[in-house]
Amino acid sequence: MNRFCVISNSIKDPGLKEGQNVCKKIREMIPGDEPQLLDVCDDELPVKEGTEALLVLGGDGTLLSVAIRLRKTDIPMLGINLGHVGYLAEVEAGEVEGAIERLMAGKFAIEERMMLAGFTSIGGEKGELEHALNDIVLSRYGDLQVASYRIYVNDVFLSEYSADGIIISTPTGSTGYNLSAGGPIVEPSASLLVLTPVCPHTMNTRSIVLSEDDIVKVELLPGRSSKVAAASTYFDGVPMGVLYAGDHVEVRKSKRVCRFIKLGSDGFLQVLRKKLVN
Repeated sequence: MNRFCVISNSIKDPGLKEGQNVCKKIREMIPGDEPQLLDVCDDELPVKEGTEALLVLGGDGTLLSVAIRLRKTDIPMLGINLGHVGYLAEVEAGEVEGAIERLMAGKFAIEERMMLAGFTSIGGEKGELEHALNDIVLSRYGDLQVASYRIYVNDVFLSEYSADGIIISTPTGSTGYNLSAGGPIVEPSASLLVLTPVCPHTMNTRSIVLSEDDIVKVELLPGRSSKVAAASTYFDGVPMGVLYAGDHVEVRKSKRVCRFIKLGSDGFLQVLRKKLVN
């Protein structure tokens, strides 16, 4: 593996200086090669044909953005952490040279992560199928008010929640918003869905872990007051429209996967301890 595209984040990397440093190291180690350098903040990410790996500099948000925008290329990604926790990143900024050496020597593994596919149905009109690596979230919109949601799994009624929102998460996303909302941490190579209410207005509501084959439908119910019930929808943090009473989101496992490059021998529990506990 010796054809790289470096993607940095000009917000965390002003002037793409870290990205330029990585490109310089690649040129020194692979004479004659000119790695491509892109900014994730640009509208387009025109990755050159024949690219074998994406070296993504930034935090987890940068990796998520690249994963979704370039999902059709199927090019594996290596995360280089410029953020804080950087749970999805495989290496830190000071470890880049060693990482490139391992890639060139073929000393790496490819880990596939499941993704979500979903669409909104607003006013009876079905939206386009969109994808998410971390989660699909419904969150209250406008005034501070509790929303009511009705959940169906495989067209079978499951439950109703009065809550600030609903999170449908992948194992990868279990350490994100799901974790903050009290949901379980899931081994990232697993294939399942996690349903977690956000600030539910009850004492005994818990997350529900569902099969990878399950199809989840979340319908927004009318409000209990005179105010119009509304909820925003987000796919990996990207707004996908506002639901009103009777509208819904349908979510299932995507046919696509996200491919991450794994260099170290640390397993999930070791990474969890380093990134989250410490």
